[in-house]
Amino acid sequence: MIYLETIQYLESFVNYEKIPAYPYKESLKLERIKGFLQRIGNPQDSLKCLHVAGTKGKGSTCAFLTYILREAGFKLGLYTSPHLSDFRERIRILGQKPKAKNQGPDFEGMISQKDLMRLVGNLRPAIDKFNAKSEYGPLTFFEVYTGLAFVYFKEKKVDFAVLETGLGGRLDATNAVSPLVCVITPISYEHTQKLGNTLREIAAEKAGIIKTRSSWLVAGRLPVITAPQKTEAARVIRLKCRQVGAKLYEVGKDILYKRIKDKGLRIKGMHGVYSGLKINLLGGHQIINAAVAIGAIEALRDCGVNISAAAIKRGLTNTLWPGRCEVVSRDPLIVLDGAQNVASARVLKKAVKENFRYKKLILVLGVSNDKDIAGICRELCPLADTIILTQANSPRAAGVDDIEKIVRSSPAPSEAEGWLVAHSKIIKTKKVKEAKCLALKLAGKKDLILATGSLFVVGEFRNDKK
Repeated sequence: MIYLETIQYLESFVNYEKIPAYPYKESLKLERIKGFLQRIGNPQDSLKCLHVAGTKGKGSTCAFLTYILREAGFKLGLYTSPHLSDFRERIRILGQKPKAKNQGPDFEGMISQKDLMRLVGNLRPAIDKFNAKSEYGPLTFFEVYTGLAFVYFKEKKVDFAVLETGLGGRLDATNAVSPLVCVITPISYEHTQKLGNTLREIAAEKAGIIKTRSSWLVAGRLPVITAPQKTEAARVIRLKCRQVGAKLYEVGKDILYKRIKDKGLRIKGMHGVYSGLKINLLGGHQIINAAVAIGAIEALRDCGVNISAAAIKRGLTNTLWPGRCEVVSRDPLIVLDGAQNVASARVLKKAVKENFRYKKLILVLGVSNDKDIAGICRELCPLADTIILTQANSPRAAGVDDIEKIVRSSPAPSEAEGWLVAHSKIIKTKKVKEAKCLALKLAGKKDLILATGSLFVVGEFRNDKK
């Protein structure tokens, strides 16, 4: 099977990441992925997993966990979604071996074309046979790819696998694992048409990864680490932990953090105090993600795994996570961030104000049509002197005419000085490549180009080497 045939085969499965609307509970069936995994020998049962769910900060938290464990000398499997440029980014192995010469540092260890072809070739008969008889319908793209990740991680004999949920948690394909630690990052409104219209409903889906027990814990309760949550979401998580007998640790209560001027970050965990920490991921929200990651690392003590303070410090400093408040150029200054909901847009706005100095800001904005476009625009558009609207090459992308109508009809926030000026400078483009070229033409040496609104937009912007 040549690589092109491999891609075509994988793309033949329904991919809900590209479908704006679908019946969530009817379409995603945990029984389906469990049935398939059983057919191929339950590779996930051999993996020691750290399982991460939430609305924002999932990917960054997974990255922190991976790099800390790597610095401690372990071999890691990292499974995340979506991707920025190549879907092979979703499956990565990070260990102590030198980086391959033909791979950049951003996505070090992503599965090779050769390995992907081999895995798909080996598993295709089992996939096709399962789909032909499945009482729960055929496997989806995400389910197939999750199965491939589990097989690959088992084959490579990783010490730990760090898994990011795709959508929600309860019905997500990654929820077939029995984890060492469960992690819940900040929960906010997203995918309301699928997960629910209230924080309580959304939190219930996210908290669905919390299990009654873990097969890896000989004694004791499954540790759950949660970021600070709004009251409604926190209640759901606490109740779920009580119901299943999990042990909950909360950042802000059991795990404390403080930014100390000129001395970095200080985090007080359950088992130690870590001072002089530095993280290179920009934004105050990354401090919370780092605190959550340290809590999860400390929770591994329940499994007899002790990580040194030195490894934690090095891991936080060395963590890379592209597309999240990422500076890709200094002349002109270009920042990419995959903020795709109101909460993420709000923390991005704060990060831009706190970390960058510029004369004018050129906002390249594209949003998926199933997102809160008005809410995202209210947060980000007041920052801009010029707004360049665009749309990613995705069936979920909102049209620029629709975005423009929403921007122009949005009431001006009271703090948004210059809002009307920004409104008068809206330019529409059909493609991200076109938007990037225009932004580069308009930008002066002291200006900032901010590309955001969707990871699809960020991926195309980043991948265009012009």
